[in-house]
Amino acid sequence: MNAPDHKQLEKQRFEANKLEKRLCRLAGQAIADFNMIEAGDRVMVCLSGGKDSYGLLDVLLKLRQRAPIDFDIVAVNLDQKHPGYPAQVLPDYLKSLGIEFRIVEQDTYSVVKRLVPEGKTMCSLCSRLRRGVLYRLAGELGATRIALGHHRDDILETFFLNLFFGGKLKAMPPKLGSDDGKHVVIRPLAYVKEKDLARYAEVRGFPIIPCDLCGSQDQLQRKQVKQLLRQWEREFPGRVENVFNSLQRVTPSHLLDRKLFDFPAVAAAGAVVEDGDKAFDAEDFSSASTSLIRVLSSSE
Repeated sequence: MNAPDHKQLEKQRFEANKLEKRLCRLAGQAIADFNMIEAGDRVMVCLSGGKDSYGLLDVLLKLRQRAPIDFDIVAVNLDQKHPGYPAQVLPDYLKSLGIEFRIVEQDTYSVVKRLVPEGKTMCSLCSRLRRGVLYRLAGELGATRIALGHHRDDILETFFLNLFFGGKLKAMPPKLGSDDGKHVVIRPLAYVKEKDLARYAEVRGFPIIPCDLCGSQDQLQRKQVKQLLRQWEREFPGRVENVFNSLQRVTPSHLLDRKLFDFPAVAAAGAVVEDGDKAFDAEDFSSASTSLIRVLSSSE
């Protein structure tokens, strides 16, 4: 294979620089929108060895250099003693960055294998055990924020998992209190697309640790939802973006949750109501859809 010429190298550098700027801009916007990091915060960045957490650490380090406020970063990895786990990869990488980090060893893998029947999904229990260790570690390190590498696609997948299988309108919040009530968890990559993180990992050459250490579990519901979203992106450009945007524009009065809206108090106001009896706001239907609506309306 021929080596890339000068023009190709220039184009690659240009695209890589543009990608880095986009990731930093989106992460910076999410941090500002949800007030994720404040002056004096000590941010514990949780690293798994996957593209998302590598990208998170890389972007936060860049933002710290440019931010108008001072905050500390400490990288943390939990070695759960999965068979074949390459234990030296992350320590070697973090040493090369010259930043503060902590590697914690705890055999949660054996616990999960003992408690979860063969063939059943291990992710839920594994995640709870991992969370408990990370919360404890955050306390020991004096961290005021726990940063996780979940991105836009993770948020959307969680939304549909809850919708399809849990009967709830619920996603991953960009900022929330931890389960034990002692910490604040943040997701600075909330606006970032997974495909951009995958490309960034290639550009930066992160030493990725494979995510199949627990064994292949291809039938996980999350993987099915991921495939659905990818299909939508191919066949209906813009649909996934619209769904994500809808999570930021919620109208409680047009749902059915009595805890979010006081339905018994609704009465005739005697004036036009902005969020009145209008189910669909953007009625810019295609001509084919409009024709169909006319036919249905005339047949009533």
